[in-house]
Amino acid sequence: MQTTVSSGRIAHAQLLVGPTGSGVLPLALAYAREILCKDAGDRCDSQIDQVAHPDLHFAYPVANNARITAKAISDNYIAEWREFLKTQPYGGLADWYQAIEIEKKQSKIGVDEAKKIVSKLSLKSYEGGYKVLIIWGADKLNTEASNKLLKLIEEPPAKTVFLLIAEDEDQIINTIKSRCQLLHVPKLSSEAIAQGLVKRQHLEPTRAQKIARQSNGDYNKAIQSINNESEDIDFEKWFITWVRTAFAARGRKSAINDLISWAEMIAGKNRETQKRFLSYCLEYFRQAMLLNYKANSAVYLSPQMEDFKLEKFAPFIDGHRIEAISDEIEKAIYHIERNGNGKVILTDLAIGLTRLIHKPA
Repeated sequence: MQTTVSSGRIAHAQLLVGPTGSGVLPLALAYAREILCKDAGDRCDSQIDQVAHPDLHFAYPVANNARITAKAISDNYIAEWREFLKTQPYGGLADWYQAIEIEKKQSKIGVDEAKKIVSKLSLKSYEGGYKVLIIWGADKLNTEASNKLLKLIEEPPAKTVFLLIAEDEDQIINTIKSRCQLLHVPKLSSEAIAQGLVKRQHLEPTRAQKIARQSNGDYNKAIQSINNESEDIDFEKWFITWVRTAFAARGRKSAINDLISWAEMIAGKNRETQKRFLSYCLEYFRQAMLLNYKANSAVYLSPQMEDFKLEKFAPFIDGHRIEAISDEIEKAIYHIERNGNGKVILTDLAIGLTRLIHKPA
């Protein structure tokens, strides 16, 4: 990306796609710095550091909260955004929603935001050079906002660069996606995360390597693990309750009621928590399968509940089961993302696992 700046071949619209914790947002910020601060000196760098450069603009998913009661847009939360970039640059949407107290709201980048973007980018550059807009969570652009921005992205003002960041590119309408240069950012390697933990968090190398392997390419998750803020303890309890009840359902009819109660409990969490939990379950099943097939070097998961042994669970998760289980979980995540009824989706998934667990080899 640096070479595009030095050669003067900067694509005016770029879509950066990568999973939570992979560093897509820091990458976009570094690229914006290259564009805006090339030959500009220390003052420009300081403005970028303070998230206060007049030609660097942001849009991100928001919703109304106790303070902003109508037509929330990104500018309403700029103070929180600056703090978020300083303290959690590798954070995900769930971390952002918690920061602005909208965990149980349906967030979006809506048409009011799009109108504000059009207004901002119609003005001349303050410094006389480029203007850069970073749209973080671009997969949360709703249809109305997307259509409003389409012409601007297709025919932008001179020296205007759009950097769209998304986890799920399929949620972005094709008319916008087709006008962007696409860059896929992979998960971070365990080695890179471990090095970061040693350098920035001053961890002992052995501990850093263990946390890095457990983070599954998510630097933010690694940081949360250090700070004891990870949801993994709760997630593990929920997961174990689920699989134990599924095993029991074959010989105990009342277990179905327990599965329904379990589904209602998970459905009572916000949608982002539901999605993260299901992703956690997906990885737990995959780790069990790896252990079942003796791929021990790839197994990093170590249950914290002493009465649950991964090596005893693993034989039940073989190749033909993992494919069906993965399909069911991914389908549930898909429907939750699209505002499906959480209780119905999770009940169906919970009961479906019983069928798959007891499926003959």
